[in-house]
Amino acid sequence: MKSIAIVILNWNGKKFLEQFLPGVVENSHLEGFMVTIYVADNASTDNSTEWVKEHAPSVKIISLDRNYGFTGGYNRALKQIESDYYLLLNSDIQVERNWLLPMVNFMEDTPSAAACMPKILSYNEPTKFEYAGAAGGYLDFLGYPFCRGRILNVVEEDKGQYNNVKEVFWATGACMLVRANEFWNAGGLDDDFFAHMEGIDLCWRLKRQGYSIWCVPQSKVSHVGGGTLSSNNPRKVYF
Repeated sequence: MKSIAIVILNWNGKKFLEQFLPGVVENSHLEGFMVTIYVADNASTDNSTEWVKEHAPSVKIISLDRNYGFTGGYNRALKQIESDYYLLLNSDIQVERNWLLPMVNFMEDTPSAAACMPKILSYNEPTKFEYAGAAGGYLDFLGYPFCRGRILNVVEEDKGQYNNVKEVFWATGACMLVRANEFWNAGGLDDDFFAHMEGIDLCWRLKRQGYSIWCVPQSKVSHVGGGTLSSNNPRKVYF
């Protein structure tokens, strides 16, 4: 039986775990696969792990000794997990019923794919795509990232225009299903990207190895966004 590790990286995100983790637990059962949910904690000080232990006892906790950021935290946590697939999931994402099945089926049917992502809508504006990944990402000729459904700060409404399974250049680390072997063969996440842009870099390296990256919009999630850094935080622009 193949295994899937859903890994939620957390740093002082107790409010998001309270809001969204129960839905992940409830809606992530998948017949024929061993699905395990992890919270990898970057030394939070808001009693996040205590809440998980009490309210989501089936979730496994990986406690790190300090805040290693997105890439460092994930790399250190994933090294402790043996699985066929990793699913990187932000703590501020709401999943839907059967959200996992379309992505897993696609990956099982497409051995040339290293990673895929769902369609990501805005939690606060449910009719619109979400900034972080929308329906799959590309780079323009200058190297600037954009998405199907979002160019710069212009975000489209979801009217079904991107409901086709589509090969893309990059999948967002907010919600990415990736083959564990290929993740490590590509070198994992680059610790030089403390937060943001890490998914683009990883997907670039996966593509250089001959693999493809896809958006599978039959899987759909909603993202609050700004869980790590708010949109008006100057550090967000820096990273």
